[in-house]
Amino acid sequence: MGQTGSAIEDVKDAADEVAEKVGKHPWVERLARFGYAAKGVVYIVVGAIATQAALGMGGEATGTQGAMRSIARQPFGRIMLGIVAFGLVAYVIWRWVQAITDADDKGTKAKGIALRLGYTGSGLIYAGLAYSAARIVFGAEEDGKPSAAESWTASVMEYPYGNWLVVLAGLSVMSYGLYQCYKGYAAKFRKRLKIGEMSERAVLWATRGGRFGFIARGVVFLIVGGFLIQAALHYDSSEAKGLDGALQVLIQQSYGKWLLCLVALGLVAYGLYMLVEARYRRIAGS
Repeated sequence: MGQTGSAIEDVKDAADEVAEKVGKHPWVERLARFGYAAKGVVYIVVGAIATQAALGMGGEATGTQGAMRSIARQPFGRIMLGIVAFGLVAYVIWRWVQAITDADDKGTKAKGIALRLGYTGSGLIYAGLAYSAARIVFGAEEDGKPSAAESWTASVMEYPYGNWLVVLAGLSVMSYGLYQCYKGYAAKFRKRLKIGEMSERAVLWATRGGRFGFIARGVVFLIVGGFLIQAALHYDSSEAKGLDGALQVLIQQSYGKWLLCLVALGLVAYGLYMLVEARYRRIAGS
């Protein structure tokens, strides 16, 4: 038994060493920075389109799918979207490296494991987004399809107690939204930045933009989570909404255009903050 335990410990140590080397490889850092930049571009486009809709400048508030279609319609748009798709793949790889190698030193306690599982889920979400971008690039996207949120909700609700699983998912999304708001309010995002390499002015605007951006993103997640719960309780998957649905809800409220404009500008701010992370974030051993 002692020899078996020793062998298992040796294998674990070897795996940890390999994971550490992978997490600190220069190419991982490059992929991560490229990924953060691509994520930032998507949020900037989403926020810019929604801002135009709020100000009555044409179009309507849309989500990530609409943002990618908008990119594709620009001159050389498919080339640009292809670069964004590749960047999103890079972000997915970084998320999974974070989860597997614990590149951010979250540890193996309950909170650390939960965060690392969150990185895995985030990677899956952005893998789907990268796939959608690639389909648009190659002209394989189908119009008229249900939103991803609606399709996923309908699939889950087919299982026994599936509606309660959707409720749980909705509560999780809302909890994440609350955390994003807290993260923005407390400026928790700053701890991962290389503050020493930034000017005072850059730190000031990164902090302001990050606060605004994280809180706006949190508001969107709160709305999306609320719709998931509503869809589950009403046994109607069509009530599940994604980012575009959340933005449309805002514009339908009293002072809706102003609310949408505020959140849309917040999403632009979040996208710009992602560009700051692409340049100044502490990544693995950097």
